[in-house]
Amino acid sequence: MPELVNILGVAVHAVHMESAVAAIEAAIESGTPGYVCVTGVHGVMESQNDEDLKLILNRAFLNVPDGMPTVWVGRLKGHRTMARVFGPELMLELCRRSVRHGFTHFLYGGKPGVAQELAESLRNKVPGIKIVGTYTPPFRALTSEEESGLFEQVALAKPDYFWVGLSTPKQERFMAKYHTRLQCKVLVGVGAAFDYHTGRIKDAPAWMKNAGLQWVHRLGQDPRRLWKRYATNNPKFILAMIAQLMAGESRFPIR
Repeated sequence: MPELVNILGVAVHAVHMESAVAAIEAAIESGTPGYVCVTGVHGVMESQNDEDLKLILNRAFLNVPDGMPTVWVGRLKGHRTMARVFGPELMLELCRRSVRHGFTHFLYGGKPGVAQELAESLRNKVPGIKIVGTYTPPFRALTSEEESGLFEQVALAKPDYFWVGLSTPKQERFMAKYHTRLQCKVLVGVGAAFDYHTGRIKDAPAWMKNAGLQWVHRLGQDPRRLWKRYATNNPKFILAMIAQLMAGESRFPIR
């Protein structure tokens, strides 16, 4: 497995797209159940006041850097090849590679109709992809009857990839709770990837991504929902990282 970078007590793997894909495909081949988190500043900062979430992130089979600030911290700590693994791009790359391996996919998440629309979008983008099921969850915890129905549907489909398109930290909690109970190989939480690949969210230009400014592009599309997140998390992240770099990692241990 790749090395870990301690980012405010959150263990983020020092990977790039190619090494992340290789690790995930190896996990599918081995058949060991696990989940993959895609973590940026939002996830790191949410975990600062939520030890359960921090444990969930740190127990992930793979926790990839979904944001340039996490990459910059990793490179500052000596991981020169570490690069951003953006959730929607990771999803598309794994979908493309799955065709040659025969891996199958299950799509869980999104508003009503989004998972089904995503399935059609992926079939158009990736000819030959095998999507064996979709499920749109309610905006609350699943009831026991809904759990049973989901378990039965997944048991019949037996997907290799179980894609979870919920917001952070909801998707991380879902994966931690269900990764040993669902009959699939790997769960991958990709957040807004469902909306990116169905055109509900427009992607930022490459230069904005590389400069760590994708959050500005997202804010422009959904200011009412996102302004408070960015106005609060971004300054706090910078100040906390300065404190960690000055005081040493012992102040923010990985548990």
